[in-house]
Amino acid sequence: MTLPHHHKRTDCRLCASAALECVLRLTPTPPANAMVSGEERAKPQTAYPLDVYRCSVCGHLQLLDIVDPKVMFTHYLYVSSTSPVMVAYLRNQCETIIRRLQLKPGDLVVEIGSNDGTLLRFFKEAGMRVLGVDPAANVAPDAAEIETVADFFNAEVAARIREKYGPAKAICAYNVCAHIDDFRGVIDGVSSLLAPDGQFVFEVGYLLDVYLKTLFDTVYHEHVDFHHVEPLKRFFSGRGLNLIHAERSDIQGGALVCYVGSPAAGKNDASVDELIALEHEAGLHRAETFRRWEAAIAQRGSELMVLLRGLKAKGKSIAAFGAPAKATTLMHHFNLDSSVLDYIVDDNPLKQGMFTPGLHIPVYSPEVLYQKKPDYVLLLAWNFAAPIIKKHSRYAGDDSRFILPLPNLAIIGG
Repeated sequence: MTLPHHHKRTDCRLCASAALECVLRLTPTPPANAMVSGEERAKPQTAYPLDVYRCSVCGHLQLLDIVDPKVMFTHYLYVSSTSPVMVAYLRNQCETIIRRLQLKPGDLVVEIGSNDGTLLRFFKEAGMRVLGVDPAANVAPDAAEIETVADFFNAEVAARIREKYGPAKAICAYNVCAHIDDFRGVIDGVSSLLAPDGQFVFEVGYLLDVYLKTLFDTVYHEHVDFHHVEPLKRFFSGRGLNLIHAERSDIQGGALVCYVGSPAAGKNDASVDELIALEHEAGLHRAETFRRWEAAIAQRGSELMVLLRGLKAKGKSIAAFGAPAKATTLMHHFNLDSSVLDYIVDDNPLKQGMFTPGLHIPVYSPEVLYQKKPDYVLLLAWNFAAPIIKKHSRYAGDDSRFILPLPNLAIIGG
């Protein structure tokens, strides 16, 4: 069957090997952010395979079923600034990068996947020259505030930037590298744009956390890669670059932040091998680890659905909080349809009034919780559970209750 806007890779995104094995099959879904309006609900949405493959040569995990990036990213619904937690995190990351790279006012900082400019604003406030690159013109800030190239970053775009602005002392890519099908081409562009002592700083979801916490819902079509340190170290070394430093972050359930540069920018420090040792301890270097993972995921789904269907059988109302991309995978794989969820609320005004991909659950403003006072609220945005519960702990007074589906099933409140 031919799927629209789709192609299937036959080689590893990092090492180009064709020795690829499927180690995890999840329920096919539409693109994770493909929300629809009320008028579009009657139109069927294409569901694409969501199968995870492991490279037998370098150990990298990835999707091979690729949805055209123009379908997913040209008009985007995620913006960093709607999450106070994310804004604070990016401010801290900016301060850390300035300190580690010893950036000075006037240095050029380029961000790949700059979104609404949240990170670059902090660099600009510190006196750096900044430039964003992002294909989603609908979320880009005003050009007078943060100049943005409305395009996908590649070697050609990098050459144009260097010619106009000079070399970059820092190139940042936060929560974007896992989205890139042509990762090798992008890194070639990074290499050509970096100053000799410059560094590429990128953040991705960390496979070690995803595996240990069963955060399988971070697998969706926008995320074509699931990174860990050992394959990345080998990949960058093969392209004449060093993975200088790697550290873990708690953001989004667990992330990996890497600093990469030419040999002149620095050598691998102890952090790189320390994380590789942890990855081996967890078994990330073995295919069997991920083949067994499917059973753990199924167990989490069974526990959640027994709870939710039991509550519905008692006549309880259940809403959900958050319509992030990861919710599409969670909802489809666990069959969280309208028989279980009455509606979803989300802080992002771009998603309010829309319907979720495929299952078409309506999304409203969080104000609806206080009007309807559901018996339970399922936290689909589980990675922001603490601030959501703190802010909305009294949506139904003393009867406010939240259900946390991951990393471990729990009922909070009430």
